[in-house]
Amino acid sequence: MSKLTEKLKEEFIALLPPTIFFFVALHLVAFVRVLMLSGTGVALGTSVSVTIAALIIAKAVLIADMLPFIDRYPHKPLAYNVLWKTTIYFLVAGFVHYLERLFDFWREAGGWLAANEKLLAEIVWPHFWAVQIFLLVVISMYCTIRELVRVIGEDRARQIFFGPVEDSAVQKKG
Repeated sequence: MSKLTEKLKEEFIALLPPTIFFFVALHLVAFVRVLMLSGTGVALGTSVSVTIAALIIAKAVLIADMLPFIDRYPHKPLAYNVLWKTTIYFLVAGFVHYLERLFDFWREAGGWLAANEKLLAEIVWPHFWAVQIFLLVVISMYCTIRELVRVIGEDRARQIFFGPVEDSAVQKKG
């Protein structure tokens, strides 16, 4: 296998867990938005746009994980890194959420400045903050799980969640 193929495979495998997690989480957010906006006439994004957002956030998480300041508290209790990473990822997710809304208004207004003014005037702030709160909880869950897995190791985490992996040779002897 070439080095490029190996690197692409490594990147793909690293991207899978956060993508799956945020795919499910963002679809839950979209479902909550559908329920909140039912009957208002506000158009909602498609599953494709939610999937693209999950890929973007997952890649942003992986890029943020390469920053030197992301593991700011490696020798402190896990809560420090969980809170720190949750804050960073939440700010990124909030910015992406705002840009997503801005893009919707940009298509109507025709310009970014006009779109921003229209967004600030027409956005339903309780709905926006409800989604942000939901994202905060989901991101904190993600960070907690990631930090626990980092400390106990992937193999041990799999064993805890799915049970011990039994070797087929050991089963035949028993």
